[in-house]
Amino acid sequence: MNKKKNKTDPKNSDFKDEIISLLRTVFDPEIPVNIYDLGLIYDIDLGKNGRVVIKMTLTSPNCPVAESLPVEVEDKVANLPGVMEAKVNLVFDPPWTKEMMSEEARLELNV
Repeated sequence: MNKKKNKTDPKNSDFKDEIISLLRTVFDPEIPVNIYDLGLIYDIDLGKNGRVVIKMTLTSPNCPVAESLPVEVEDKVANLPGVMEAKVNLVFDPPWTKEMMSEEARLELNV
């Protein structure tokens, strides 16, 4: 019996990689690095029935895109095939620091 794997199955690492690739197309307008490599994405939870919950932060609680950036992430993820619902939970604990950036982002920003 060949069972088709649910795309949003928590064990589906290929789908999580697809989401990460998508998140790498979203940029903080003040910093020329994508939000994933900036370290703004804390967790990607692939739930049942096509639900994706992303825990993310911003570089500062006073970030000028605090209203629009999470909505952009939700919209882009919600448009992926297999996603029935996308939700972004914005958190500030732990606070974002430069150490959370990928090595690639640090090189890009000379940090």
